[in-house]
Amino acid sequence: MSDRIKFSYKKLRGRIREVLGNEATFAKALGCAQTTLSLKLNGFNEFTQSEILKAAKILGISNSEIPSYFFAIEV
Repeated sequence: MSDRIKFSYKKLRGRIREVLGNEATFAKALGCAQTTLSLKLNGFNEFTQSEILKAAKILGISNSEIPSYFFAIEV
């Protein structure tokens, strides 16, 4: 049994579509490959603190909203 916490990025994916239209455009704005972003959104890799702050700025997410986009625990 894995002790790793799984996060849900459903809300983040919705915000990406709302603001930029698609994940490819978001990956480019974030400065990473689309494959890298996909691995993060699917829980195989984690977002770094600097990536979270950059993503929040790109998507217009306030600091107080960051937990609901990046730390929503998957149930």
